[in-house]
Amino acid sequence: MENFNFYSPTEFVFGRDRENECGALVKKHGGSKVLLHFGGGSAVRSGLIDRVKASLDAAGVPFVELGGVHPNPLDTKVYEGIEICRKEGIDFILAVGGGSSIDSAKAIAMGVPYERDFWDFYCGKAAPAVALPVGTVLTIAAAGSEGSGDSVITKEDGMLKRGAGGDCIRPRFSVLNPALTCTLSAYQTACGATDIMAHVFERYFTNTTEVEVTDRLCEAVLMTMVKETPRVIADPNNYEARANIMWAGMVAHNNIVGVGRGQDWNSHAIEHELSGMYDCAHGAGLAVIMPSWMEYVMDHNVMRFCQMATRVFGCAMNFEKPEETARAGIRAFRSFLKSIGMPINFAELGAKEEDIPEMVRKLNPGNGWGFKPLNADDVTKVYQIAAKATV
Repeated sequence: MENFNFYSPTEFVFGRDRENECGALVKKHGGSKVLLHFGGGSAVRSGLIDRVKASLDAAGVPFVELGGVHPNPLDTKVYEGIEICRKEGIDFILAVGGGSSIDSAKAIAMGVPYERDFWDFYCGKAAPAVALPVGTVLTIAAAGSEGSGDSVITKEDGMLKRGAGGDCIRPRFSVLNPALTCTLSAYQTACGATDIMAHVFERYFTNTTEVEVTDRLCEAVLMTMVKETPRVIADPNNYEARANIMWAGMVAHNNIVGVGRGQDWNSHAIEHELSGMYDCAHGAGLAVIMPSWMEYVMDHNVMRFCQMATRVFGCAMNFEKPEETARAGIRAFRSFLKSIGMPINFAELGAKEEDIPEMVRKLNPGNGWGFKPLNADDVTKVYQIAAKATV
């Protein structure tokens, strides 16, 4: 196990109707004027935004609304939010929604005190040192942004999807009411489940040895998703299954399962070019990319893939031909994704094989990090596997 620091200051407020406590939570965490940031759609139609506003009113906390966040949130909305916060004297941002609203809120929070272009954080020119405090009300278990110090934004000019992060953007509090996810479609639920599993796998596939505790934590989250996802797709109102998935989503990405070990994140980087180019759901893109990446890098450490296959998916161990066990585990993962309604290749996602060179060019691989470092030729081959993948 490697040396590590672990810092997770977020207060998690979990359970039914806890969104009614938002006003008190904002005051508790020092907010006096709020930017209420959300997407719209179901959050408005369901009455959730009205309940949050009523809670802020009851606590005497003034607020300014900024809705309209889209999936794969855009830099244009972030610029708008930064301008509003500076003009209105906002000192706290409350995001209501899924990862898109939360990531956009984090970007605004970093941008307000920063004198230059907030995009500097997303293209590697600067690292955030200070940000406005952020709170969240989560409506979809997926991105894990409610507990992480990460944010992903798409630059509309060129459709570049990039990430930034720092402990200063970890939410001060996050309200997690599993009942708020019951209105999600089966497809949205499955996309979220895939994203959760991908967050775990990015940490699970490591070159660090002697990490049994976090290995077992990763496997527990993965097995929970394999069990609970079909249950909520069959019965969308299964609160207990929704609760397990919601907490799994937070655990998967606040890094408690990733401390002390090298991590990968190549699959996420490769997928970002898919969702940046085609505006597909991030989870759907990961369903296409992650098993394909597994196929390509499996030989780097066959026994780690055997561990996944036997511990997570219950495959029998073939000691004479361990590569067969490793492949069986990858097939089991892809079959599971297919069974919950996820695409498994380019055609099902709506992507085009002829766009691979452009995606590779925009990604600019060859950074030397990850479970197995990938160059442009490697990434091309991962995309090619993904283009034609079958169960």
